[in-house]
Amino acid sequence: MKWPNIFKLQKLDKYIIKKFLGTYFFSLLLIIIVIIVFDYNEKIDKFVSSNAPMNEIVFDYYANLAPYYANTFSALFVFISVIYFTSKLASNSEIIAIFSAGVSFRRLMRPYMIAAGIISVLTYIMSAFIIPSGTATMLEFEQKYNKKKKVESANDIQLKVDDNTIAFIERYESRNNTGWRFMLDKFEDKKLVSHMEARTITYHPDKPGLWTARHWKIREFQNDREIIRESRREPLDTLLQIEPGDFLISDGEQETMTTPELSEYIDKQKKRGFANTSSFEIEYHKRIAMSFAAFILTIIGVSLSSRKSKGSMGLSLGIGLALSFSYILFQGISSAFADQMPIALAAWLPNIIYSVIAIVLYIKAPK
Repeated sequence: MKWPNIFKLQKLDKYIIKKFLGTYFFSLLLIIIVIIVFDYNEKIDKFVSSNAPMNEIVFDYYANLAPYYANTFSALFVFISVIYFTSKLASNSEIIAIFSAGVSFRRLMRPYMIAAGIISVLTYIMSAFIIPSGTATMLEFEQKYNKKKKVESANDIQLKVDDNTIAFIERYESRNNTGWRFMLDKFEDKKLVSHMEARTITYHPDKPGLWTARHWKIREFQNDREIIRESRREPLDTLLQIEPGDFLISDGEQETMTTPELSEYIDKQKKRGFANTSSFEIEYHKRIAMSFAAFILTIIGVSLSSRKSKGSMGLSLGIGLALSFSYILFQGISSAFADQMPIALAAWLPNIIYSVIAIVLYIKAPK
């Protein structure tokens, strides 16, 4: 079976892809080494004072910190890599020779897009499936040795258990898995059919969904009758589709979830009436948007650096660094304003704006 020419890599394609990916991974490796060295020098006193074992420092903390920062700075080094080696090609008149051989600018972009596609897929797989578990391990390490606190209590918790049931807990503390002043209301056709109160309710971590109520009272309404059951001594076990993780949300917890887990969590919280899903939704959309950034920044980088001119590499690098840093900065700003606009738009707005810049630069690039 013969593949169409579009799938056949010629020498030019292999050469550019090799240069692109080689420069990208090498520059990314260098910056990660620099980050680890500076981070270790900053935190060495904390590691020593907390008696953190070296194997945990290396494998639990830095082995997970490295891919986290690699993914964070991926867009920046896509830009730098493209501009660096494309400027070298232009300064050595290789771009001119390629055009003189009858290769169009559009054809020249093909190997760049293939390399960008490889980086895009790797970026998404890392952010969606690999980095979250590593981030969870890293956070556990920080809680254990750097005394980073988790959220251990919550007040005035109200949530939908299912479509017809609403629960309320005045206060919950994770140290003893206990909630105080618990209430549970069940409805049928918008009419209250059951109301339960309990002084305390305790969660069993080893038995998901199982809660034990103490000092409880249940009122059931059947037509014109009211049936009351209560006990101040005997505990009552009940199964509820509630877990402490539904309302004990620590800062950065969204980064510890895989993309399927994020999607499931967002859907579940919305059904329960929670309004604290914005950080989880922005993380979900940002992972997808960041993977497409490789294509946008590659087009900008090639368009900027493919023209041969005096001092072109320095100028292109300067413009490229400014654009790439502004892209990362803009992403943070738009994420911060997610409450004032649709969350999906906040995550994709940098891509939309920089796509327009990429199209303009592509049109103006030497052909």
